[in-house]
Amino acid sequence: MMRAAVITERGLAPALQEFPVPQAREGATLIKVDTAGLGGWDVLGAYRLGVQFPCVIRGEGVGRAPDGRRVYFGERSVAPFGAWAEHTLVTTEEVWDVPDDVDDVLAITMGIAGTGALLPLEQAGIKHGENVLILGATGTLGQIALQLARILGASRVVGAARDAAALERLRTRGLADAVVALGSDDDAAALKAVAGEGFDVVLDGVCGPPLLAALKATRWGARILTIGTGAGRDIQLNIADLLFRTLSCVGTGQRSPSDREATWRRLLQLTREHQITFDHVGYRFDQMPAAWAAQVAGPHAKITASFVG
Repeated sequence: MMRAAVITERGLAPALQEFPVPQAREGATLIKVDTAGLGGWDVLGAYRLGVQFPCVIRGEGVGRAPDGRRVYFGERSVAPFGAWAEHTLVTTEEVWDVPDDVDDVLAITMGIAGTGALLPLEQAGIKHGENVLILGATGTLGQIALQLARILGASRVVGAARDAAALERLRTRGLADAVVALGSDDDAAALKAVAGEGFDVVLDGVCGPPLLAALKATRWGARILTIGTGAGRDIQLNIADLLFRTLSCVGTGQRSPSDREATWRRLLQLTREHQITFDHVGYRFDQMPAAWAAQVAGPHAKITASFVG
């Protein structure tokens, strides 16, 4: 048996308890976990239809393969196992060697959050001098996206989210040229006020009313890429707001493992070259209940837990 963060029933929070150790099988790699990551997708997906209980929190992580290699693995553990345990079992093509100069937290953060920001921004084809808006800017993905947009050529980057204090921290750190706190009586007017002649690209991590407001602050030729639905999946769209614009829903996790690994390695190189930063809160594994509660509350930071040290 091993220590693990286990969800025993739908709707219940995970608890630390004993869980069977995974057994090696063909096509999968047994990993001794050193550091586990937690993101919003882990909370949202923990109780989705099709999940069999009991199960370990899936997450992503860094650990050691049987041959001693230090490896990253995404949210692809073989059910019912996951990153939030002393050991997990992961499909071998989802297990990627970590460069020696990359620490566990960076490897994890650039895995799901980082690739989730880079792929749609590359699809947008940002041109030098364009004006970019990031909806959901205070989360880990949003913080990375603000920096990537500038690296890819944007001349002005605006962040929008609901937490005014978290937004102001991004502005004072120089990650955003301007910020907009959403949730006012007229979010569209607030976005227009900082949009200049209009946004050329919108990376939408929330959907719902913020997306509708952002559309009104775009210019002709704008590319809007929706990658999340935290503010609601249903929208009542006036098609005139989309005239001469392109709205795409982008799924980043459906790409092949080799494509996602290549994107991850590109991000690690961009981080070396441009010193990409993000907020992080680290826990010990025995502090899992606090880590889970922080993620549910919306931490505006990447959460990890360490099994070592």
